[in-house]
Amino acid sequence: MEWLDEVKWDSQGLVPVIAQEASSGDVLMFAWMDREALRRTAETGQAVYYSRSRAKLWFKGEESGHVQQVHEVRLDCDNDVVLLKVTQHGHDPSIACHTGRHSCFFQLYRDGAWQSVEPVLKDPAAIYK
Repeated sequence: MEWLDEVKWDSQGLVPVIAQEASSGDVLMFAWMDREALRRTAETGQAVYYSRSRAKLWFKGEESGHVQQVHEVRLDCDNDVVLLKVTQHGHDPSIACHTGRHSCFFQLYRDGAWQSVEPVLKDPAAIYK
């Protein structure tokens, strides 16, 4: 059996993926992969995702330059979630979120509302042209 066959793909042929910063343990983002994205990620050592909204492969950093070097690809106990241990490149401090923040998980629920708790490190208008 090929290693990709061991992944439990959903009805659209996708698997959820979490990108975690290898050095800090910070959860940077959540995305999706299809078979081709996971295969290319494993082959190249750079994160490749599947964009559901654009219905195509999305090479992390193709527009922003904020690429993810992949150190480990892990599969959870149910074989239905992938975890990437990555180093985020392209800006110091690192930016993984399209909002110009370090992490996509910058909103904290506190006192009955969502509050942004991480600063914008770079204006998205300067990242995406």
